[in-house]
Amino acid sequence: MSATTREQKALEAKVSDVFRSFASAGYRNRAFLSELWREEHLDYLLKGMTRLPASFTVLDSSRPWLCYWIVHSMALLDRQLDPALQTDTIEFLKHCKDPLGGYGGGPGQIAHLATTYAAVGTLVSIGGAQALSSIDREKILEFLLRMKDPSSGGFRLHDGGEMDVRGCYTAISVAYLLNILVPPLLEKLGEYVASCQTYEGGIGGEPGAEAHGGYTYCGLAALIMADQVDSLDLPGLLNWAAFRQGKVEGGFQGRTNKLVDGCYSFWQGGVFPLLQQVVTKLISQQTSGSSIMHEEIEDDSDTEIGVRKARNQQHRPFHNPTALQGYILLCCQVLNGGLIDKPGKSKDYYHTCYCLSGLSTAQHCLSTNPEDHPPSSHVFGPYSNLLDSTHPLLNFHMKRYMEAVDYFVSKA
Repeated sequence: MSATTREQKALEAKVSDVFRSFASAGYRNRAFLSELWREEHLDYLLKGMTRLPASFTVLDSSRPWLCYWIVHSMALLDRQLDPALQTDTIEFLKHCKDPLGGYGGGPGQIAHLATTYAAVGTLVSIGGAQALSSIDREKILEFLLRMKDPSSGGFRLHDGGEMDVRGCYTAISVAYLLNILVPPLLEKLGEYVASCQTYEGGIGGEPGAEAHGGYTYCGLAALIMADQVDSLDLPGLLNWAAFRQGKVEGGFQGRTNKLVDGCYSFWQGGVFPLLQQVVTKLISQQTSGSSIMHEEIEDDSDTEIGVRKARNQQHRPFHNPTALQGYILLCCQVLNGGLIDKPGKSKDYYHTCYCLSGLSTAQHCLSTNPEDHPPSSHVFGPYSNLLDSTHPLLNFHMKRYMEAVDYFVSKA
């Protein structure tokens, strides 16, 4: 038996013990175990906004990410920072601005696409004119255009830096939100992302790299925003993503033959609502006489058969969102606050953010209107577990996103 198989068997046994304990518990204990421990998570998150231990110095170049992970998580839990802390956060992010556009990982650091996304996401999550007016759209557009690699269609993450699918996603998502998605940013984007799709069906970080959940989400979301999703082999992508959900655990692994990890509740689980959007669009266009992938469809073509199957599937999830919620709530919560990768691991703000983002996405995955609340059958545990919805393409709080869009459209 290989080391990988032994680790998988051990994790399945550990998770099965958790599920058996839950199933055999009395009513009150089951209710407690399946509950989202909101106040404990909020206490943990608030501590991170005021004081962090010395060990966090290794994340000095990721400080806007810490802000995003915490503020976004609080927003999903329907809690805002107090006004003084909001102002402090806005002022801190102003100090992270690069004079040439974009945000660095901390004051005085060079602009980076990833921390630009995180800073903008934090400010959107805070909301209001004070936060949104601090974003310099013109300078950010200059930065995005400078990071664009016209020969490949991809984006460099910083001046002279590496180029991968993260750069495509962070650049396009920021431009999409800020209403600065100009044509030069979109040139050859589909070609670049498609060159990163592997024989498995998922998307790697760069051409020739292994398919990975984070890059798959980033590539798919970027091309949907760019209206170039037809560049991808979507059936292959769906097939790969569907097989990443653990049969025993209910959570998602990020790559083939890896263990499930709570953060992939969003990075992999978030792929399915996006594919659901694509299917709905495909059906709509096919009904009106066109298709995303073909100008004409013959009645007996493979595409027509696929559309008929998609029409039958469009109101059912492509994954098991209930099992995913069960994994997050029963296996990833820490009693004194915070969420984790898997049983036995330590909590951190990254996993707290993406476990909560994945939980929200799973609860709302079949909602067609962000204003609607899903039925109780879509929520694992008590209905009080329902989180606010997050934007499926951007992972920003949905209502704050809509407020931000209105604000930036008014400034165009």
